[in-house]
Amino acid sequence: MPDNDRIARLEDQGRDFPYYNGLPVPLSARQWLLVLAGVVAGFVALVLPITWPGGMFGQFIPAVLLPCIPLAVLAFIVPHDWKAIFGKVGGRELRLMLGFGLLNLVVSMTVGVIVHALTEVTPNASAAQLAGLDAAGRVAFFAKTIPQLFGEEVITILPFLAVMQLLSKGFGVGRKSALVGAWLVTSLLFGLIHLPTYGWNVVQCIVVIGSARLMLTLPWIMTKNIWVSTGAHIVNDWVLFSMVLLGASLAGKG
Repeated sequence: MPDNDRIARLEDQGRDFPYYNGLPVPLSARQWLLVLAGVVAGFVALVLPITWPGGMFGQFIPAVLLPCIPLAVLAFIVPHDWKAIFGKVGGRELRLMLGFGLLNLVVSMTVGVIVHALTEVTPNASAAQLAGLDAAGRVAFFAKTIPQLFGEEVITILPFLAVMQLLSKGFGVGRKSALVGAWLVTSLLFGLIHLPTYGWNVVQCIVVIGSARLMLTLPWIMTKNIWVSTGAHIVNDWVLFSMVLLGASLAGKG
């Protein structure tokens, strides 16, 4: 791939996005539809109001199904190449996780403050409930976010690649434009799937959550490694949840 097809100073050299250009294996339109059906099935398993067995541990079931269903479908379709969205994790990757996680925190909080000044915003109900949990409940809450946030990356990255292939192969769009298009479309979709979480506040979900997704997709665009964007997502959310606990603790002492 020519260097001028990359986004300068952002994308790592020597590695391209998988599947959209036939490497390491091509996916047909039908195969992509099956993968996207797996994405939808994983999301439905997460949001359905099911009382899962197992008490405290039952809450891990939908969080684990979110990434496992679409990845299982991908592995069924390309059994030898489904790991192409993954990469190694070393010191650089850990630094990128931390850096992008904190950067996204600053950006999303800034956007949130601006939106809050212009219109009403809805608090995250899960974060609000966190302060009322006991120590074991809080540990379980943080632990559950690991597979769930990984799943949120999976259901973002797989559609990203599908849209990129659609734009580049189906509509003849150049790589840079296809990349930006996939980035914008999946960020919008990510915001929209959070509508139930934020009381169907369309502005908040599209502007605040969508902008956060734009930032969280950057480490994926840079590295083509879903572990890096997952790590950044975990850093971002864990810091936010820790701030909620700290605020509740200070309010209790006051």
